[in-house]
Amino acid sequence: MKILIINGPNLNLLGKREPEVYGNQTFESYLDELQKRYPTHTLAYFQSNVEGELITKIQEAGFTAEGIILNAGGYTHTSVALADAIAAVPAPVIEVHISNVFKREDFRHVSMIGKNCRGSISGFGMDSYRLAIESLVQTG
Repeated sequence: MKILIINGPNLNLLGKREPEVYGNQTFESYLDELQKRYPTHTLAYFQSNVEGELITKIQEAGFTAEGIILNAGGYTHTSVALADAIAAVPAPVIEVHISNVFKREDFRHVSMIGKNCRGSISGFGMDSYRLAIESLVQTG
């Protein structure tokens, strides 16, 4: 199975940024762990702080990947354009958040993209990505 993991704004700073919320591990080191755990699946990774680049990547991968895992960061709560991109592609998208967004500021409780995703996983730290992979692998 070919799965693309997309991380949005500020997630390039994982391991450095707000460790009390996001932990101390970089995403690249966690991705290495995921690739070892799922050697029979192709896990690709893309990160951008630019909304348009995220949309372009969803459009590119959404017709060839068998699943997309998307942590849209702050765009989760503001981007109708990301929601439209997700709706436009046949690949299932799983919305992922490292922190439990419902324990945070009220504006983080609303997802503009969630209604177009297969499901949403939040609050399990980096393990949220593994849970998303499991969901895609089990449901195809």
